Amino acid sequence: MDFIKKLQEIKEKYELINEKLSDPEIQSSQKTVIQLSRDRSELEPIVNKFDEYNSVISNIKGNEEIILAKEDAEICEMAKIELEELEEKKLNLEETIKFLLVPKDPNDEKDVILEIRAGTGGEEASLFAGDLLRMYTRYIELKGWKHELMDLSEAGMGGVKEAVMAIRGSGIYGMLKYESGVHRVQRVPTTEASGRVHTSAASVVVMPEVEDVEFEIDPNDIRIDVFRSGGAGGQNVNKVETAIRITHFPTGLVVQCQDERSQLKNKIKAMKVLQSRLFDLKQREQNSETAAARKSIVKSGDRSDKIRTYNYPQNRVTDHRIGLTLYNLTNIMEGDLTEIIEKLQIADTTEKLKN
Repeated sequence: MDFIKKLQEIKEKYELINEKLSDPEIQSSQKTVIQLSRDRSELEPIVNKFDEYNSVISNIKGNEEIILAKEDAEICEMAKIELEELEEKKLNLEETIKFLLVPKDPNDEKDVILEIRAGTGGEEASLFAGDLLRMYTRYIELKGWKHELMDLSEAGMGGVKEAVMAIRGSGIYGMLKYESGVHRVQRVPTTEASGRVHTSAASVVVMPEVEDVEFEIDPNDIRIDVFRSGGAGGQNVNKVETAIRITHFPTGLVVQCQDERSQLKNKIKAMKVLQSRLFDLKQREQNSETAAARKSIVKSGDRSDKIRTYNYPQNRVTDHRIGLTLYNLTNIMEGDLTEIIEKLQIADTTEKLKN
């Protein structure tokens, strides 16, 4: 059985890692220990479930032998009842293990760069982009992650034209990657006297943050400009040129950062964002090449996809990819995204199992 063979191979690998971690020579290399510990933590849940599965299989065989022996009618009847429970437990464990065996996205544990941009809808779109920024900020705070606003272009009435945020913590990309796409809002704008519902939109992009060693940028491919940091409405808030703008010639990508008072710190942050954007672009190109073989209902490479609608009059949020509708928009806009994200993760994993 391929299923069992695969699990045995994983257990052997897990035991080999444990042996290596107890080797004094390997203990002297911190980098190797960190990598092996990471590998072990990934395999441990599967190995634990496999051990539990083997125990259940052993108990099933024991009960079947008791039933076949027919030595004691009362014990035989108890064995039959227990056998039914064990068979059900076996099936549940098989399903759980199958989910655990689904290959993980190597980027899932990475920190992320999150970008929000106002789309169609004018001033109302900017206000909605600001609401999304607040929603994600609240979710990040509830999760106990760290966040840093790297660039912010504000609009009138507290709206946001564009925001770039770095988020750091555990397993962030694996949770937030499903948020990329067009988010649509339906509500009565504060400026609408007639009470008519308007539809506006904002786009969200979530990218894994990459290290220099993972994605290098040729210095000849970029131009770095410095300028004064500006505030809302365009007024200068810094008389010294500390803000950084980086232009990447091959792709035409432009990144800027004006969060820090230090030109060097802004440059480092802007390079981080550029690296993540280029890495993300490369990934989407690769995904588009394999799209014909596997079309994902959850995570599309097309950033123009409308993924979710926030309907204020009905207190309703609908995720169009999985047909999920929730009537708790108020809580969701306060950062309660757990149910949506969990259901998207389940849908994605289920689809991978089918493939």
